[in-house]
Amino acid sequence: MKEKQWTGWGPGEQAEQHYLVEPRALAGGGDLRHVSAFLRASGWKDQSKSGGPLSLQSPDRKIRITYDPYTLPGGWTIHGQASGHQDEWWVTLGRQTPVEIVAGLTDALTRPRSAHAPNVWTPLHEQRWRTQPDAGHVTAVSPDGSAWMQFQQDSNGRAMWWSGAEDEQGHGWTASFTATTPMHLVQSFSAALASPEPAMRPRGRVPYSARIRTTSVSVLPSQLSAWQQARIAAARAAAWAHSSVRNSRPYTTARPRTTVASARSRR
Repeated sequence: MKEKQWTGWGPGEQAEQHYLVEPRALAGGGDLRHVSAFLRASGWKDQSKSGGPLSLQSPDRKIRITYDPYTLPGGWTIHGQASGHQDEWWVTLGRQTPVEIVAGLTDALTRPRSAHAPNVWTPLHEQRWRTQPDAGHVTAVSPDGSAWMQFQQDSNGRAMWWSGAEDEQGHGWTASFTATTPMHLVQSFSAALASPEPAMRPRGRVPYSARIRTTSVSVLPSQLSAWQQARIAAARAAAWAHSSVRNSRPYTTARPRTTVASARSRR
């Protein structure tokens, strides 16, 4: 899926009506460029083919992200190859998963992992999600009941995570994580899911639901472009900083080993 590039607008531009949608989990899919442009600016390779799904590969070729709207059920797939102590892992997200929530996970793929132990529940509890323990699983539900995050264990005792959101008509999306998905990525997802920040959608792209709240705003096209470019610039700066740190590590070579016998022979 080849995407149109962002372009600039000249003087005399007209403001466009957009809406701030709350909760963000019910805002609908949104603009894919929120995810893809950030990854490309972070050094990911766009392997999309004309007329085909969006496909991006990490600089080390170990992670692939695709978005396929042409198959059912369609949506996002994130696949990480086995590497070192990390087993192969998968994450799937429905096509109506808001890009702001998808980006919570995919942006984390471009950053160094924190030294702190991840806790998936912390971002949810901070936003007053209710925890509902049940036989075999624990579920946290958003204050308005529209979104959830669930933990359970498979037959081998491995952690499994499942999430999603739906409106009063049952329309929405789900996300699933294999037991081997790195926990810091699951936490980054839960933080984006629970964020109180609204999602912005243009007129005509706001889902119809009694569960959402909207605020009308007037936005200039140049403002939209500037916001997108600021996000891209942040990705490029982070990628440059990471590359600089990696390339500035001192190069050391092993000192030649001198045996006791050879040392004595030179005396």
